[in-house]
Amino acid sequence: MALESACIPVPSELIFGFAGYLVYLGKLDFFTSTIAGVAGGLIGSLIAYAIGFYGGQPFVNTYGKYLFLSKKHVDIAQQWFDRYGVKATFFSRLLPVVRTFISLPAGFAKVNLVKFILYTLLGSIPWTMALIYAGKLLGENWRILNSIGHEASLVVVALLAAAAGYYYWKNHIQSKQN
Repeated sequence: MALESACIPVPSELIFGFAGYLVYLGKLDFFTSTIAGVAGGLIGSLIAYAIGFYGGQPFVNTYGKYLFLSKKHVDIAQQWFDRYGVKATFFSRLLPVVRTFISLPAGFAKVNLVKFILYTLLGSIPWTMALIYAGKLLGENWRILNSIGHEASLVVVALLAAAAGYYYWKNHIQSKQN
């Protein structure tokens, strides 16, 4: 997980799906696997944050290709960060592509490290637990997660959009009608 969170393309669906399978076999403990996954994700996120913090966008634009950083993916993460600020480090942990690269723009913006760590941890826990649990449920068929992981992320995006729409409607539109 440290590799994926450090922007190296290693799919979390594969890693956590396999961890869930090992939980299914009784070779790993669910909560220990979750802690290890979240810790690995935090380590990788801190590496990417440091690259963004110390190197900045010019460094990433110049040397990113040597560090497996896709300019397109970094730009997508930057758009999320520009739109939602430091809170994007929480929500983006549930989104495809963005979850891997969001630490870079947080580093570019020199986000408070304690806030960054807190949002990273809180955002990583549900994704990690869900994938490990799914791998456990799928048992011998855990590899399915690798093929449906992207689609599952899109469902999460749709649910987040629906929740945001409801929140907006409840707090802005409904209050104007009253």
